[in-house]
Amino acid sequence: MANLQDKICIIGGGPAGISAAMYLQKKGYENYTIYEKLNKVGGKSYSPRIAVNGDERSYETGAIMGAVTYHAVHEVEEFGGVTHADGPNMRRMYRDSSGKEIFPFEPKKDFSIGKLIGLLKLKSQMKKLVKIMETKYKGYDCYGHRGVAQGKYSGLSKQLDNALELIEGENPNLKDLALPFDEFCKLNGVEEVMRIWLGPYTSFGYGYFDEIPAGYVMKYLDTTTAIEFINMRLWTWKEGTQSIYVAANKKLLHPAVLNTEVVKVERPAEGTEGKIKVTVRTEDVEHTEEFDKLIVTTPLDYFANYADAREEEKELFSKIIHEKYVDFIATFDKDQGPTISGYIFDNMVPERLGHAMVYYHRWEDLEANCPSVVYALRNHQGSEDAPYDYTIDTMMKDMKACGFPVKERLYEQETYYCPHVSPKDYADGWYDKLEAMQGKQNTYYGGEIISFGDMEDTCAASKDLVMRFF
Repeated sequence: MANLQDKICIIGGGPAGISAAMYLQKKGYENYTIYEKLNKVGGKSYSPRIAVNGDERSYETGAIMGAVTYHAVHEVEEFGGVTHADGPNMRRMYRDSSGKEIFPFEPKKDFSIGKLIGLLKLKSQMKKLVKIMETKYKGYDCYGHRGVAQGKYSGLSKQLDNALELIEGENPNLKDLALPFDEFCKLNGVEEVMRIWLGPYTSFGYGYFDEIPAGYVMKYLDTTTAIEFINMRLWTWKEGTQSIYVAANKKLLHPAVLNTEVVKVERPAEGTEGKIKVTVRTEDVEHTEEFDKLIVTTPLDYFANYADAREEEKELFSKIIHEKYVDFIATFDKDQGPTISGYIFDNMVPERLGHAMVYYHRWEDLEANCPSVVYALRNHQGSEDAPYDYTIDTMMKDMKACGFPVKERLYEQETYYCPHVSPKDYADGWYDKLEAMQGKQNTYYGGEIISFGDMEDTCAASKDLVMRFF
C-alpha cells in the first residue's frame, strides 16, 4: 500500500535518480532525498562549456542525442522546461582505418557491382528485420527485460502510439533475445543489418555484437529508433544533455544534495520492521539519516562496497559486466580540425581495441575550429583489455591518420559504461531474479542495468519502478 509520507532515499543524481525523484513528486511524494557524490547532476550526461575565440558553448562527453522514441526523456524535458528544438544538427561521414573517407552506404560513390549487390541485400534484410520484430518477436519493444528469459514481456511500451503504457504478454520467441546479437542476426537471416546497427551501438561504447545479448541491442535500437538514426532525425540540446537534468533538478521540491557520498547503508533484517540507516560523507564529515525506503540508481555491482548486501544480492550483482569507454575533447591548430563527425568503421571490431571509433563534431558553424570528442573502447569479453595509456596514444594517432593531429586534450575520462550481463546469465533469468528481489528490505533497484545504459532507458526504468512499487 503506497504511503505518500514515506521518507525515501535515492542514491545517485544521474538521469535515473533525477527522474525517479520527478516521478515520485508527480505521484505525490514530497519526502525524498537524492544523494550525489559529485558536484553536478546528470551523471554521464555531462556537457562542459568551452570557449573558442571567446565564444563559449556546450560540448558533450557522454550522451549526445535522442530521437522521437525518447518518451521518458521528453517527460523530464517538459518537467524542467527544456527543449530539444534548438540543438545543433547531427552530421556524419565515414572513414577506414587508414583515415581515408569511404562511402559504405552510397552506391554511386566508389561504385562496384559487389557494393551495389551488398546494399540491395542490406535493404532487403532491413525490411525483413522490421517485419520479424513486429511479428515473430512481438513484445520486444518495451523497456526492460523482465520475463524475456521465460518467453514473456512486461514493461512500458516504446511504441509511438502507446508510449509508456504498460504492456504484457507471452511470446516464446523472445527467448532468442538472450543470444549474442551476431547469432541472433544469423538465426534470422539478417546478418547484413549489423552494418547499420554497428555505428550507433558499438561506436557509442555499448560493446561488440559477439558478446552482447540481442535483447540489449534491440531494446535500445528498436527498429523505429534505428530508422531515426539512419535518417539522422535526431534530437540534440543547445546547452547539452546535462541541461535536461540540471533543469529538472531545479524544479524538484528537494534538489539533489551534491558532494555527498553514501558510505554505509544498514537495513532491518529481512522480514522485520524498522528504518533504513544511510550514512553519508560530506567534506570528510559523516552523518546518518533514517529512511523508510531506498532506491539505488548507481552501479549495483558496487552496492556491497558500502551496503549490508545479502548473499543473493552479492551473487547476482557480481555477474554484472560493464564497458570501459574512453573519450577526450580534442582541440586542433587553427583551421586544422574536422568539419563533420566521423565514424571509423574498421575500428569497431574487437581486434582494434583501443582505436578511435568515432569523433563528434558538434557545432557546424565553427567549421574546422570546433573541438571534437573522440571515443574508444578498451575491453572485450575474452580479450585482454587495451591499456589505458595505449588507448589514449592510439586514439591520438588515429586522429592524425584522419588528417586531424590533436593539439590538446581538454578533458579526458574513462567511464563505467553500459552495465549488462552475459548471454548465459541473461538466458538463465538474471532479470527475473532481480525482479524477485525488488522491495526486499524496502530496497528498490534502478539505474542503467534495469533496461539499458542510455539516458532514455534509465529514465523509463525509473518511471516503471515508481509506477509499480510506490
